[in-house]
Amino acid sequence: MEGNSSIHYIVRNAKPEEHAAIGMLMVEVYFQLEGFPKESEQPGYYNMLRNVGELTAKPETELLVAISSDDKLVGAVVFFGDMKHYGSGGTATKEENACGFRLLAVDPIARGQGVGKLLTQECIARGKQKSRRQMIIHTTMAMRTAWRMYEQIGFKRSEDLDFMQGDLPVFGFRMML
Repeated sequence: MEGNSSIHYIVRNAKPEEHAAIGMLMVEVYFQLEGFPKESEQPGYYNMLRNVGELTAKPETELLVAISSDDKLVGAVVFFGDMKHYGSGGTATKEENACGFRLLAVDPIARGQGVGKLLTQECIARGKQKSRRQMIIHTTMAMRTAWRMYEQIGFKRSEDLDFMQGDLPVFGFRMML
């Protein structure tokens, strides 16, 4: 459990009654990213964020949350144990013996406290438990802070996974597990 000296976090699977709040958090976080498309530009993407809990209906797909020691939802991510359910553009869904995660969001009040890293490490641990060979992720220029964290953890740029989401360049990364 990471965080500052007074607050600790746990990561667990989201409960269905938390899905709406998680969707609201994701919309808020992504909407505030400088340089990221707004809802009017990509309404389908924001609808997916708002209804993120629906992704768990896909096999081997888990919605993970970070909860603070004072029981506040401070972050979330969607883990895909099988890339065919990943749902991105590009070639990532064709990757064999791979897992991935998408839609990492950390509440602005908890930024810089290790929440994103904790959620990422939990996804890596789950990929290893499933004996996957690699973990695949995507990010954008608007998410440079996360990009740096991913590289520090060991993800490497994989241009073969890049794609365009409308006018937005999306950059692929992979890590061997």
